[in-house]
Amino acid sequence: MQFTFYGQSCFSVNIKGKNILFDPFITPNPKAKHIDVNSIQADYILLSHGHGDHVADALTIAKNTGAKIVSNYEIISWYAEKGHDNGHPLNHGGAWNFDFGKVKYVNAVHSSVLPDGTYGGNPGGFVIMSDEGNFYFAGDTALTLDMKLIPMTCPKLDFAVLPIGDNFTMGYEDAVIAAEFVECDKIIGVHYDTFGYIGIDHDAAKAAFEAKGKELILMEIGERKEV
Repeated sequence: MQFTFYGQSCFSVNIKGKNILFDPFITPNPKAKHIDVNSIQADYILLSHGHGDHVADALTIAKNTGAKIVSNYEIISWYAEKGHDNGHPLNHGGAWNFDFGKVKYVNAVHSSVLPDGTYGGNPGGFVIMSDEGNFYFAGDTALTLDMKLIPMTCPKLDFAVLPIGDNFTMGYEDAVIAAEFVECDKIIGVHYDTFGYIGIDHDAAKAAFEAKGKELILMEIGERKEV
């Protein structure tokens, strides 16, 4: 499965020839100035919640590509009002089979409001299940015991994408526990270093995961790799 990191919590995966983009926040991110948002391909855009640092470029990319937006009911309705009616609403615990695989919307402990102040519904994360692999994207969240439900209800994960920057989400110490809860040994860190509140010590973060027999992958913005 090809994984491309675009900064903050934005990344894409290619599954069965489909490009699935998550939480696009690129043009307002000074660390991602070298990324041309108009060149990004997307067949689907999955949004974990409504905060600007997760949805900033969603409408632009959706208009450029015709991508289907997948999120909670409130966010899908908001985009429909803005003229993009190619959306699929999910709610917590629900799942849907798309042409690339199955998507389950799972709990996250955070807040959610859209850029214009509209209520963004409850935040969430996604478990992606496909013939090419399975992974969990936690979105923005605190550590929560609900994560223990994932290995009980979903196939074994090949990797998980977890926020590690602290202050607004769990820090890397809690993310190590989250990795244990979801029973996953390969973690890709997101939501760190974008601005001062969420700067981290990379070596300390990697060492914390290594101490528990897990691998923390920290990618450069624009980097692409097979996972």
